[in-house]
Amino acid sequence: MSIDSREAASALSDIDAIVRRVRQSRIYDHASLMMVMWGVLVFVANIASFTWPRGAGYFWLVVYASGIAGSFAISRSGHARTGVRPFDLRVLMAFLLFVAFGAFCCWFGHFTPPRQIGTFWAIYFMLVYTIAGLWFGHAFVAIGVGVTALTLIGYFFVGDWFEPWMAVVNGGGLILGGLWMRWN
Repeated sequence: MSIDSREAASALSDIDAIVRRVRQSRIYDHASLMMVMWGVLVFVANIASFTWPRGAGYFWLVVYASGIAGSFAISRSGHARTGVRPFDLRVLMAFLLFVAFGAFCCWFGHFTPPRQIGTFWAIYFMLVYTIAGLWFGHAFVAIGVGVTALTLIGYFFVGDWFEPWMAVVNGGGLILGGLWMRWN
């Protein structure tokens, strides 16, 4: 039994589509766990910053340290199951450079806490999600654009309830996005 070139091309195209779906599924699997974890941390930090504004800087340092440790733990567990390590030393270095640049922008830009700084960091991180979506799937784009739009609505219209708004929008958006990716 032989196949012609048209049938062979079709079969290869089908195989390529399956490979892309499996790759995206693995990416979504790892990313969804990290997004839910980061979403919970961001939610808690925003609520804590609202209830105790003087400790906000400390809360966010704990969030970053806990998030990095949790990301390594999720990566290690995923690596044992799938052989894919989504969070390695290069990703850590990229994350630290990204945060350092953001901190420099905050310092240089003289943002006022908490509203301008909260808006900047949320939009800054969502830029990465949106750009990642260009390579890894439209869910990242939807999450990035959605959280950015809701952040801007909060910045301009929510008033003194900005931190609780951001807990729901940013933290809740990451949790919801992670669950959405998990179910799709």
